[in-house]
Amino acid sequence: MFRKVLVANRAAVADRVIRALRELGIQSVAIYSEADQALPYWKAADEAYPIGPAAAQASYLNQAAILEVARKSGADAIHPGYGFLSENADFAAAVEAAGMTFIGPRPELIRQLGHKTEARELMQRHGMPMTRSSAVLSDLPEVRRAVEELGYPLLIKPAGGGGGIGMLPIRSPEDVEAAWKQASALAERCFAQPDLYLEQLIEAPRHIEFQFLADRHGGVRCIFERDCSTQRRHQKVLEEAPAPGLDRAVVEDMAARLEAILAALKYDVIGTVEMLYTPDAGFVFLEVNTRLQVEHAVTEAVTGIDLVHAQIRLAAGERIDDVLPQVPLLSGHAVEARVYAEDPVRFLPSPGFLKVFEPPAGEGIRVETGYCSEVRVSSYYDPMLAKVIAHGDTREEALNRLARALDSFRIEGVKNNIAFIQRALAHPDFRLGRLSTAMVEHIQATACAA
Repeated sequence: MFRKVLVANRAAVADRVIRALRELGIQSVAIYSEADQALPYWKAADEAYPIGPAAAQASYLNQAAILEVARKSGADAIHPGYGFLSENADFAAAVEAAGMTFIGPRPELIRQLGHKTEARELMQRHGMPMTRSSAVLSDLPEVRRAVEELGYPLLIKPAGGGGGIGMLPIRSPEDVEAAWKQASALAERCFAQPDLYLEQLIEAPRHIEFQFLADRHGGVRCIFERDCSTQRRHQKVLEEAPAPGLDRAVVEDMAARLEAILAALKYDVIGTVEMLYTPDAGFVFLEVNTRLQVEHAVTEAVTGIDLVHAQIRLAAGERIDDVLPQVPLLSGHAVEARVYAEDPVRFLPSPGFLKVFEPPAGEGIRVETGYCSEVRVSSYYDPMLAKVIAHGDTREEALNRLARALDSFRIEGVKNNIAFIQRALAHPDFRLGRLSTAMVEHIQATACAA
């Protein structure tokens, strides 16, 4: 087992990993940028080091600086959290080259599965159902030819990106040039990788993801699924486990197929396979995330499995049968809300001074955050303030607990999206489990009409 682990991240996920390390008896090393020096998360670590200016490129994405802190502190492993460098194959390789362990899949897997078109080709060779898509496209004339070949509607997407960034719909010839230019600019700025491709746009599907753990000895285990359909700007707002209203036999069949594919790929440590689902087409492959997910806590709530503990132990070389000696069972229902510092109508970030920040508590409620009162929410990073997770014996109980918890969440000084989340939780379609990626637009339209 590791002796000391550097957590190469910030805020809620850094706090979460530091807690897991403490519970496992492993020393933790935190890093913080100039913008985060007043935040509480890094003070829970055994050691903490400043990592650079506020801009992510100069701090949390500065590989050389992070590796230097790891060497200076004597860390023997690095946990990347989610976001930032968590799916950066070059960073994972650099960690290993420095004689430390990267707490995630092998660099070659991250590289292969992190590039969307390569991942699609690989999974298609293993029999995964796919939507129509193009190869990587290098210029506008190539895009126009591919559009005509594939037919409308389509999505243009960064091949090396994630988080919904740079995904734009193309529904007519008039959309092509503007979508290409905007997606190209976002791909270059956010991922330093201009590759784009086209994928068939499925209107209003459900977004279902399957959680996996795997060891470095060929063992793979699916830890059920989550529904992440409620999204704004292709980014998740509400997630729940298990996915409501799906035929369990259909879900379990897909989980078994994915287990076999990942075992054949010699996948290791942790990951999530994301799928789109419609009643007509069933499941179609979307992508593989080679990291811990933001929404991992809902799976933990319904299984009792600590995914971060498992991730660390598997990266240290333990076998899946030792980490998970029992077949996981589902217990009740869990739902998570991502609370953002943002305008709840336009979904634009709302940085500023956080005067009051008092998260809720209560039976079945868990909160993950890296913030406290009287600190600043920086404009340099993702504006998520906290994740509120509610667990109950039934979906209705979990939703009611979450609604009550959000009612008692006190935030002053920045705008936040709690009012929007409450509208979503109360919406009849959401309550009945009629979920889709068009849910947010439907909720907003209903609110405007009222």
